[in-house]
Amino acid sequence: MKKISIIGQIAEIEREIAMRERVYPERVRTGKMRQAEAEMLMERALAIRATLMFCREHEADIRAFMASRAEVRRG
Repeated sequence: MKKISIIGQIAEIEREIAMRERVYPERVRTGKMRQAEAEMLMERALAIRATLMFCREHEADIRAFMASRAEVRRG
């Protein structure tokens, strides 16, 4: 699998959230989706975005931690 940057992943989830904001209300209105399902799926997408934003904001610390763990394993 090709590596996708955090910025690219954030852009994609932003696109997905915008699409859901446009599509879900109509699906609920026409009975193709329950309101509770739309809310749950949107909450999941928002959680994904929050996780990616956290990773982007703390990227340097995460990389330093991973490097230190790799050093410990090499012993």
